[in-house]
Amino acid sequence: MARKPGKIETIRFMSRILLLNKPYGVMTQFSPVEGKQTLKDYIPVPGVYAAGRLDADSEGLLLLTDDGGLQARIAHPKFKQEKTYWAQVEGVPTAEQLVRLQSPLDLGDFVTQPCQARLIEEPAELWPRNPPIRFRLSVPTSWIELSIREGKNRQVRRMTAKVGLPTLRLIRARIGPWSLEGLQPGEWRELDEIPAELKAPPALRPQPRRPGRR
Repeated sequence: MARKPGKIETIRFMSRILLLNKPYGVMTQFSPVEGKQTLKDYIPVPGVYAAGRLDADSEGLLLLTDDGGLQARIAHPKFKQEKTYWAQVEGVPTAEQLVRLQSPLDLGDFVTQPCQARLIEEPAELWPRNPPIRFRLSVPTSWIELSIREGKNRQVRRMTAKVGLPTLRLIRARIGPWSLEGLQPGEWRELDEIPAELKAPPALRPQPRRPGRR
């Protein structure tokens, strides 16, 4: 079909975002690891990679994308995508311990930013972990919800340990506008659209030429 003169044709590329409920023990990579499960065992979609990491001994929400720029906007701290975690800890936090978690904590190699931390009931419809956690019968456990905007290595576990509440189980429940809702361990779904705040600035469109003097 002939193109109309003067019409500028553009090609639109759609980025893909997948949400996965990563099970316990799964490595956040596609390359094989002897004796371990990886993302390849759960995600059959080619060309995507994780936007951020989640330790093998942690569970919950992991985002994957085929767009490098979008990966940076999701994972990089400067874009302030808040991450919410559910931590099952040994002991019952006091008001003082919760205040300490919310305040900057010196973890030795860095000081955490202020965050949100509160005591919660065990999350509804929580799946059993495989294998089950190990806990002491003489010591109660409880659940804390923490929302942070950083992503240092094992940060949540280090924070709870710092205030005397060792983490026994850790689940990432939310990243920015996305949550685990409707996903069982190992299940994934693809988003229909990208939130406006994560879209890259549109490319500059060619401007019409102004007639000049001859």
